[in-house]
Amino acid sequence: MLAIDLTGAKVLLPDGLAAQRLSIADGCVVAERAGRAVDLTGYRVLPGIIDVHGDGFERHVAPRRGAMKEMTEGLRATEAELASNGITTGVLAQFLSWEGGLRGLDFADQVFAGLSAVRGDVVTDLRPQLRFETHMLDQYDDLPDRVAAWGIDYLVFNDHLPHDRLAEGRKPPRLTGQALKAGRNPDAHFQMLLDLHAVSDQVPAALDVLCGRLRAAGVRIGSHDDQTDADRAVWHARGAHVAEFPETAVAAEAARKAGDAVVLGAPNVVRGGSHKGNASAVELIAMGLCDALASDYHYPSPRRAALMLARTGMLDLPSAWALLSSGPAQVLGLSDRGALVPGLRADLVVLDAHDRVAATIAGGRVSYMSGDIAERFVG
Repeated sequence: MLAIDLTGAKVLLPDGLAAQRLSIADGCVVAERAGRAVDLTGYRVLPGIIDVHGDGFERHVAPRRGAMKEMTEGLRATEAELASNGITTGVLAQFLSWEGGLRGLDFADQVFAGLSAVRGDVVTDLRPQLRFETHMLDQYDDLPDRVAAWGIDYLVFNDHLPHDRLAEGRKPPRLTGQALKAGRNPDAHFQMLLDLHAVSDQVPAALDVLCGRLRAAGVRIGSHDDQTDADRAVWHARGAHVAEFPETAVAAEAARKAGDAVVLGAPNVVRGGSHKGNASAVELIAMGLCDALASDYHYPSPRRAALMLARTGMLDLPSAWALLSSGPAQVLGLSDRGALVPGLRADLVVLDAHDRVAATIAGGRVSYMSGDIAERFVG
């Protein structure tokens, strides 16, 4: 671990940027001088990004169907991308879905086993999240035990079934491609969807029981893609106190009124709107309805989104960056990180004059460094 004093840089503290020394020792920010001085004049030092939800790792662990046989190598490549984008804590969101293939049970087993295997070898804090499809009733009995075995403390529920079409007995778009990806006959895949839709009336009561079991085991739970205030009220009653990517302002407002956390997608901010036509993250942020921004599927987006919000004047820099640091830390219950204050983890990202990531330090260890700044550290 580093024992250094970073000098000359502007440091983002909870109340704003300040030109002051930042000292690191034993993996934490410390008040006293710690060791050799490193001159970072011309750079800014900000709290490390806590990515509360991202599935961009899929392209590393399975770049082509059947091509990746060594899961740990894909996860190490994932860490390299996270670190190069200033992410010091990365929540990897893995599906357990009726879609099968990369979102099936066997692949989830491989991902979580691989994550356990590499955790001691990587610098970035990689944490597992399970995204579970609500209509898979045959998985309910075993799920709490699986979650415990996988080391998961954060689970989010999804329902991606195309209920409107299934209710009419119509095949959803892209069914054949989806079936082939899962290695299923398209007709068999369609029948499976119809069967899952047919048990919809059993799902709410089963979810009530399952959520109770997960909460009793200490698992943090959330909902995904809420559309109405009624949706959010039901999930709140089940103890799901995180609303990921609510699709409407009404659902986001309901979460806020209930005291639940709202997580929005950083790509939505960068792009200026939802690619699916849902509520604009920029508008929800302007309404004060966001606690954390997540990479979703694109790891460079959190940094870009926060800087965009600050540059346009929608938020000041401390408030914008808090959506990547102290906000996600609170969502995840991580009280040991999220700000550059003595006693917390030394998780930080160094930006150059062009807002590019020059260095990332996680837990007092270098996870990424490039160019001129590397000369300053080793000189």
